[in-house]
Amino acid sequence: MEFIFSLDEINNIAHQILAQNPHKVILFNGEMGAGKTTLIKAISKNLGVNDTTGSPTFSLVNEYEGDNGQSIYHFDVYRLKSESEAYDIGIDEYLYSGDWCFIEWAEKIPHLIPQEHSVININALADGKRKVVLR
Repeated sequence: MEFIFSLDEINNIAHQILAQNPHKVILFNGEMGAGKTTLIKAISKNLGVNDTTGSPTFSLVNEYEGDNGQSIYHFDVYRLKSESEAYDIGIDEYLYSGDWCFIEWAEKIPHLIPQEHSVININALADGKRKVVLR
């Protein structure tokens, strides 16, 4: 599924992405500044997160709670030097918990990603819009 949207349409796009019933582990691919974190914030909001959300660049993982008590984990593994560092934070427990896991820079941990996952590729377009492909 492919979407092209402006940032003021992001909440609607997040709703449409969730309507596609993606796997609960979603990898977000895109260049720095493409809007990965912004899209994750919108998806989290659609899942009922009322807390302030932000990038877990330095903490590696942020945990949020949706309005029905479900846990939502947002990972930014950009700073990891090896997959063993991901094991040190217990990433495998998160990824196989059955909870939502949104992962930025997942190419740093290719051997740890569950077989059942979805991928969102996001690109910034010249006109300021974003192109998102969900697979």
